Amino acid sequence: MSQWRNISLWMDQLDEPLQARPSLQADISADVAIIGAGYTGLWTAYYLKRQAPQLRVVIVEAETAGFGASGRNGGWLMGNILGEDRLLGSLPADQRKAGFDLLHGIPDEVAAVTAREGIDCDLRKGGVLYCAARYPEQLSGLREYLQHLRELGLGEDDYRWLEPGELNEQLRVANPYGAIHSPHCATIQPAKLARGLARCVEALGVEIYEQSRVSDWQPGLVRTAHGSVRADWVVPAVEGYAAEMPPLGHYQLPVQSLIVATEPLPAEVWAEIGLERGQAFSEFSRQVTYGQRSADDRLVFGARGGYRFGGRLRSDFNLTEDERGLRRYLLSELFPQLRDVRLSHAWGGNLGMARRFRPHMLRDSRNRIALSGGYGGEGVGATNLGGRTLADLILGRDSELTHQPWVMADGAISQLRRWEPEPCRWLGYNAIIRSFVFEDEVLANPNTPAWRRRLASKLAAGMEGLMTWKVG
Repeated sequence: MSQWRNISLWMDQLDEPLQARPSLQADISADVAIIGAGYTGLWTAYYLKRQAPQLRVVIVEAETAGFGASGRNGGWLMGNILGEDRLLGSLPADQRKAGFDLLHGIPDEVAAVTAREGIDCDLRKGGVLYCAARYPEQLSGLREYLQHLRELGLGEDDYRWLEPGELNEQLRVANPYGAIHSPHCATIQPAKLARGLARCVEALGVEIYEQSRVSDWQPGLVRTAHGSVRADWVVPAVEGYAAEMPPLGHYQLPVQSLIVATEPLPAEVWAEIGLERGQAFSEFSRQVTYGQRSADDRLVFGARGGYRFGGRLRSDFNLTEDERGLRRYLLSELFPQLRDVRLSHAWGGNLGMARRFRPHMLRDSRNRIALSGGYGGEGVGATNLGGRTLADLILGRDSELTHQPWVMADGAISQLRRWEPEPCRWLGYNAIIRSFVFEDEVLANPNTPAWRRRLASKLAAGMEGLMTWKVG
């Protein structure tokens, strides 16, 4: 439908009619009922049907495939999972290496599937550049991060230091101090992947019912306004929309990420900027910036969004002037030549954040529920891993996937960490974000005294530590 084109640049670019699939209008049965036609649901359906084609797999979707974060994200297909260093760091060296290898292989796995299934999603594996690019404190922080990676056993082939001259060969920012390059990342057109996966699983025999919002769910049963699905297994693949499906909202909060895109930039501007190979990039600050060069030569750029009191979902993503202004400011700090460029699109989406920032892939054998989530903004790649893992868990396969530290092969939803009640969440989140903004304002001013710079950094670091308090 026409309103779905306004969701994001990515949905606006689709060269297809956005017609809704039929809604669920009957009471049916299935082997697996999946709630949500986003990446997690679609990948789970794909791997289930590839391994067990006899299964009847049904997906019910409140809007249309790609409506949620899968059609709104920044397009980073990362070979990572949130908090991987904490999750893998305590393992023996051989298991730790195997875990990192599994994660690093995510972009290649997605590339293999899209090639096999004929899904054109502008996938380019150019790696990612984490840059120290706006103030000198980023340089010391980035070198500390690289040292941490080395202590985990990750070498030059995984993360390589780039001096300013080497960085300039790939990306030219206003104040380059250095960067880390990792090859384990690709960029994509997210909506093309989501829509292509939906067509792919349909061809495999998966039934997708759109505009079929779930009104109630429980073990073995999913209800919508005009029908229901009785199933041996239920997969609530809702991520940032968990608040709408009790009791999931206790364990996964919706936060927002906000993105802008420039109009297509001429070749001479791109000659000044770089990114010829489809690299992703980020500047190493707590504002969590991220960007890429789209296939049609726009610069797509995002930064940390917000949290609404009570974990309320945001539905209106017409960005305010302040929201646009922050992203324009950060973008122009890196690329002064883009200070006055026209922003053709601005949008955002809800993503899921688990308590203690720990992603999870869970099989509740007693209630026959399989769940994957808590990706924390890194879900484009992590959902592929989640879909593969849930397929193995549902099918009872004992595999490398099911033995990772983020997997609860015989768990229960109630074992996940609950978020604190309001107003603690809202007050804590806003205090943390304000400390990040204060740090950025202080450090971005070259005239700030050294003592004030140290104070701002210590305050922000301490608040950041609260975000991952008692990780485990």
